Amino acid sequence: MRLESRKLLEDVRQAIGLILQFAAGHTVHDYSENALLRSGIERQFEIIGEAINRLAKLDAATASKISQRRRIVDFRNILIHGYDVVDTNVAWDVLQNDLPTLLREVEALLRQCGD
Repeated sequence: MRLESRKLLEDVRQAIGLILQFAAGHTVHDYSENALLRSGIERQFEIIGEAINRLAKLDAATASKISQRRRIVDFRNILIHGYDVVDTNVAWDVLQNDLPTLLREVEALLRQCGD
């Protein structure tokens, strides 16, 4: 795996960690009502999507091991370009249900290259 690929995966892992840290102890209601919380979490989702998009262009073989890579990039695009139509329930659901899988996949890829 290329060094840049590893860096992008590490960016994803770090962003996931921050999302989980920001969300700890909060509910979807907190997320929808607190602009600072929402902004912090959505910024990290944007970083995840951008890093995976770059990974796909740089190292398609590694990116192909991320099961939801296309949906992740699409979600990033919605957050950036469709910011006014983001459904907070959908974003919270992604946080609760999809991030753990992504974290496991990214950590496995990093272990393969000697984390």
